Amino acid sequence: MAILKHIASKNADYGEAQRYLIFQYDESTKKPLLDENGHLQPREEYYLDGINCDPFTFDTECMELNAAYHKNQNYNEIKSHHYILSFDPNDKDEHGLTGERAQQLGLEYTKKNFPGHQALVCTHTDGHNGSGNIHVHIVINSLRKFDVERQDFMERPCDSLAGNKHHLTKKYLIHLKQEVMDMCRRENLNQVDLLTPAERKITEKEYWANRRGQEKLDTKNQRMIADGVTPRNTKFQTQKQFLRDSIDSAVSSAHTLEEFQKILSEKYGILIKESRGRFSYLHPERTKPITGRNLGTHYEKNYLLQVIGNNVKCHDEEVVTPVPKAAIPAPEMYAAQNSSIPHETAFAILFIKSDLHLVTDLQNCVKAQQNAAYARKVKLSNLKEMAKTVAYVQEHGYDSLDALETSFSSVKEHTDTFRKNLKSTERDLREINEQLHYTGQYLANKAIYTKFCQSKNKGVFRKEHSAEIALYETARKFLKEKSGNIKLPSMKLLKEKKEELLKQKKSAQEQYQYYRDYQKELNTVRSNINSILGKEYPHQKTHTKEQTLT
Repeated sequence: MAILKHIASKNADYGEAQRYLIFQYDESTKKPLLDENGHLQPREEYYLDGINCDPFTFDTECMELNAAYHKNQNYNEIKSHHYILSFDPNDKDEHGLTGERAQQLGLEYTKKNFPGHQALVCTHTDGHNGSGNIHVHIVINSLRKFDVERQDFMERPCDSLAGNKHHLTKKYLIHLKQEVMDMCRRENLNQVDLLTPAERKITEKEYWANRRGQEKLDTKNQRMIADGVTPRNTKFQTQKQFLRDSIDSAVSSAHTLEEFQKILSEKYGILIKESRGRFSYLHPERTKPITGRNLGTHYEKNYLLQVIGNNVKCHDEEVVTPVPKAAIPAPEMYAAQNSSIPHETAFAILFIKSDLHLVTDLQNCVKAQQNAAYARKVKLSNLKEMAKTVAYVQEHGYDSLDALETSFSSVKEHTDTFRKNLKSTERDLREINEQLHYTGQYLANKAIYTKFCQSKNKGVFRKEHSAEIALYETARKFLKEKSGNIKLPSMKLLKEKKEELLKQKKSAQEQYQYYRDYQKELNTVRSNINSILGKEYPHQKTHTKEQTLT
């Protein structure tokens, strides 16, 4: 299907749009790709035309028009509008769509819907991210050049007059999408309804966030594999996608709205809020909820209630075979710390994937000993945590306690290494900040000290400017001690070094936090496994380095 995307640009350099259309650019960084000689590389196939302008002098003509009407002179004004009309990749094989034909359709679409504007129309056949879909770029100057006949989609009287700016409203955007749909149906091209909200709404921002996150995760995992550690996560997930997957899983098994809310809260840590009949979801790592409308129509209240209603109907129609009570193992048989259950039986608990928590020691829990109801609740909770632990062990392939201990030792070693790296970087950063402080103090008072050295009556001058001279001398003394009486580093070099250290600190923090969390999780697994097997396992750290337990 064909889709339409709009980008408003405040960039005063109209030539940048020309270069992007003609030359090759990196899709991730948006920077041009250069050859071995440092020259721009033309795209392999493109078709370029201009409307109300020459395509190769588009930038000059736009700036001349802006100057004539005294528009687009401020930095915060929208200088141009970029529309991208992307056709379905299958149109190329199924319906014979070519770059030349797409360029003709783009010219027709531009003349009809952006009359009177200077416009660049360029068709690319390479497709984004190697998809191979043909797409048309339409770049228009936000200022109209000629008076045109008033059209139905123009909401203001001035929208048809020269010297007025392009005004994209919700009604106008609906018209533009409808025109795309009509054009594709007329040309027998693949098309869907662009005016119907998406079932799973993924915005441009989320798409790029997911792509950057996946690249970052892949890089981190490669380093872990090189270090001999098996990565836990191989697929990056945005917060919105986490909400979608969690909601899909919860609603598939819920039979009431309360059960649906309980599953999201207990299993995924997601809270549901309802305002004016609409659902919004609070991610466990956020303070501001995300509305169901931003996730897609399948995550709004009406659709979810419909799915829950269907679950109830299917449940009523099914023939449920009752399970004998004797077949259900009693929670107490797993909860006891000194259980006599064989190792093989202990690992036959139901496979449930969830967040891991430590099993509570009932023998040392005062509240459980004083309150029987609370003790029963803890026993059930322990059973669930044991099941999650077994699921974790099975999923990650730990076939023995020695394998688990080896993995834990490796992760702990990496955690210690990255913690030391982080501390070292933070120490270097503190020193750089101190140097920057005294360098600024040195430069700020240098002119006063120069005048002091040139003054004929230094005693009087020092009394009048004692504070400035003292600050200068203190800063000079500190910097000389740091530099070893050689040339003092410039402010520019210090700032560059600080930026480099900040990047190193951020990277070190991410690596340390990753391995720290990984170590904590494996430590929880070790503790729970020992509880399942009825072994003693100390949870508290001792004060000596030789006996430290993590």
